[in-house]
Amino acid sequence: MQIQDLPYPDPGVPDARSGPRFLWWLWRNQLGGQLKSLAWGLLHFVSVSALPFCVGLAVQAAVDRSGTRLALTGGLMVLCGTGIAVGDTFLHRTAVTNWITAAARVQQLLARKAAQLGSALTRQVAAGEVVAVSTGDVEKIGWFVEAVSRFTAAALTVLIVCVSLLVYQPALGVVVAVGLPVVALAVLPLLPRATRRADVQREKAGRATELASDTVAGLRVLRGIGGEELFLDRYRRASQEVRHAAVRSARMWSLISAVQVLLPGLLLIAVVWHGIGLARQGRITVGELVTVYSAVMILNYPLRHFEEIAMAYSFSRPSAKRAARVLSLERSTATDGTRAAEVPGGDLYDPATGLLAPAGRFTAVVCGDPDAAGRLAERLGGHPTEPGRSVLLGGVPLDELPLDSARTAVLVQDKDPVLLSGTLRELLDVPASGAVRAEDALAAAQCDDVLDALVQGSLDAADPMDARITERGRSLSGGQRQRLALARSLITDPEVLVLDEPTSAVDSHTEARIADGLRRLRSGRTTVVFTSSPLLLDRADRVALVHEGEVVAIGVHRELVDGEPRYRAVVTRETGDELTATDEGMLLDVLQELEEIEESA
Repeated sequence: MQIQDLPYPDPGVPDARSGPRFLWWLWRNQLGGQLKSLAWGLLHFVSVSALPFCVGLAVQAAVDRSGTRLALTGGLMVLCGTGIAVGDTFLHRTAVTNWITAAARVQQLLARKAAQLGSALTRQVAAGEVVAVSTGDVEKIGWFVEAVSRFTAAALTVLIVCVSLLVYQPALGVVVAVGLPVVALAVLPLLPRATRRADVQREKAGRATELASDTVAGLRVLRGIGGEELFLDRYRRASQEVRHAAVRSARMWSLISAVQVLLPGLLLIAVVWHGIGLARQGRITVGELVTVYSAVMILNYPLRHFEEIAMAYSFSRPSAKRAARVLSLERSTATDGTRAAEVPGGDLYDPATGLLAPAGRFTAVVCGDPDAAGRLAERLGGHPTEPGRSVLLGGVPLDELPLDSARTAVLVQDKDPVLLSGTLRELLDVPASGAVRAEDALAAAQCDDVLDALVQGSLDAADPMDARITERGRSLSGGQRQRLALARSLITDPEVLVLDEPTSAVDSHTEARIADGLRRLRSGRTTVVFTSSPLLLDRADRVALVHEGEVVAIGVHRELVDGEPRYRAVVTRETGDELTATDEGMLLDVLQELEEIEESA
């Protein structure tokens, strides 16, 4: 897999049983790239490590005044230099490719999981954690997966050099062969503590990211209640905890780095000390001493990869653990279904509550508990909370359909829809039947003032469709975002459209026009609206009251207001006893306002 071939046609089925298993699965799934990186790494490291032997041969040739051997050694050095340049170039190329492709595979897996779970994802894991995994964590995972092949090449190079030194000069080679494993493994006792500190740092950083994400998402509300400073102080404390944890982690890694510098230096001193004694005794030549000294000095380069792989694993392990936790989440039903791909039609029926939405009719649902209404809306969209309690569309259980077919048949717009950044044309470019034009959907959702606002806020867009929408539509009001989201849902023209409080943030006059436009545009299509607005309820063909998880009353709005106290309590937010008290309160308020007007006059 090359970078230009991304994204993967199929990222595969990950082994998400644990973080290490997930890392191993990623490594195995790009084995070709790993072998390329290993081959180029061996060429590069072996060429670098061969230079000391060339230097030793050149020194000895100069001592012996042998021009032929000196010329031959020069040719070997040119060959080594070529190997270093070519190996390093292609090692970097393959390493970056392995890094990016591994990170891209993880991002594709996360995106696929989010699409499969839908709104159920944020009920099982915090949105901030998903953001942290799909941004910073994928880089650390890709780093470790890429570093494994370079570490393997470095370890093989160290082994090759040790064997070569034993063959070339056994007296000094023994010292190197005994000292190098000590140098390479000396940091192992420090790694558990460094890993624990890195885990603490990543955990605190993840919490800070979640807090920042949640704060930004609720910034408009925070400003409305004057809570910016409160949450700013919380984030400051969280960020300071991250800083302290990062400093403690960095201290351990600096200690490991110091050990990696100190021990090779001590080994070098031991080799030189012993080599000088051997040279004085005439047991080795000057060239051999220079060769062994240079080889030990050059070995510091591949030995640094021992520290890097330890760091990469320490930082990627908690990241892989979080990624595996997200990827291990499952829907309550399979995504491929047990029936052929089809888009059924007919009545929509929920056996858990007894809710029935007749085909082609406008059904309104009143539920006193907003959370229960949201869960019921999700269940109508094919997300059953319990196996075997799936919603039926035309007698066909939605969980028996492939996920794509179920979502084509039923579209659910929740009470807080998200607008992605981009132009309005891009926002409305969604999978659709083609029967509803963008202009008709925008008109039905009463978006005229939204279009004017987009044009006025754009510097170079004369056409509203080319005006840009900021991230999550933050430059728009809540009501404007709701109406654009409603227009987007109307364009798709699904067999069944489920709307959860689609007009909660608009004024009553606009809401009445939206109700008329919705009824007109969805004529002949099944529409289910969760609402307590009398304006929407009055235009519904059928109204169902859900109380304590069951449908307890069915009728039209005016009949239910007159004859069903529980319905009246939800819609008017008053009981019969409270109505008199409220009327008296309203009368007192009107009298007080009249007195204030007379005094001001």
